Amino acid sequence: MPVHRSGTGTDRRSRALRRLPAVGILLAALSLLFALPAPAADTPARGSARMGIGVIAHDGRGGLPSSGDATQTEGVDVSAYQGNVAWSTLWNSGVRWAYVKASEGTYYTNPYFAQQYNGSYNVGMIRGSYHFATPDTTSGATQASYFVSHGGGWSRDGRTLPGALDIEWNPYGAACFGKSTSGMVSWIADFVNTYHSLTGRYPVIYTATSWWTQCTGNYAGFAANNPLWIARYASDPGTLPAGWGYYTMWQYTSSGPTVGDHDKFNGALDRVVALANG
Repeated sequence: MPVHRSGTGTDRRSRALRRLPAVGILLAALSLLFALPAPAADTPARGSARMGIGVIAHDGRGGLPSSGDATQTEGVDVSAYQGNVAWSTLWNSGVRWAYVKASEGTYYTNPYFAQQYNGSYNVGMIRGSYHFATPDTTSGATQASYFVSHGGGWSRDGRTLPGALDIEWNPYGAACFGKSTSGMVSWIADFVNTYHSLTGRYPVIYTATSWWTQCTGNYAGFAANNPLWIARYASDPGTLPAGWGYYTMWQYTSSGPTVGDHDKFNGALDRVVALANG
């Protein structure tokens, strides 16, 4: 007759069966952990986007343009990122125009807007405001109206530039904000036409050629009315988006003096005044 001994196969099978529920729970927990999306630690807070936020990551950084070109006029663009700006210092360095972030989506306005927008004007600069577009949150028309109501208006005083639409990589998610190329073109047209109906001016379009190509299919239809503000941190502005034969403004660096974001207006100061006057 077989004799039962401790540690036989029957006991081992029994112990293994008792361990199965615990192992199953552990495996299920691990599966759930790996299934969850990783936290996006580098995603900025909503509202913190600014002109050129995606340029270096997507297009890189090259050299600087030659200095002292009398046919171009130095400018800067600022947002809450810069806080209170030393406008007198910038003026004394030769900066003559500025754009200030006014709004983003329909959920954010720049808390430093008054100091930046009025401060640049008070030292003698020609200034305007810009809107950071979030086409995945609300329509172009809704955002254009929000922009105009929160600092994006225009007046023919010779010192106020038309509003600018900052349309570039989405810092909060998919580069093209989840839109098809035709959907993006429609969104921009909605913004542009609404801004024009509210102010009588067509907005400047700020963008980068690589983003424009990817997200609008290199659409050429805005060039007839909308001045181009090209973003490229290099010694020249490079290839422009389709339709535009020249740029009006060029953001050429994010590491300039006093304020990082520096720009060139493609013309002498009288041409800046001409754009302000419409």
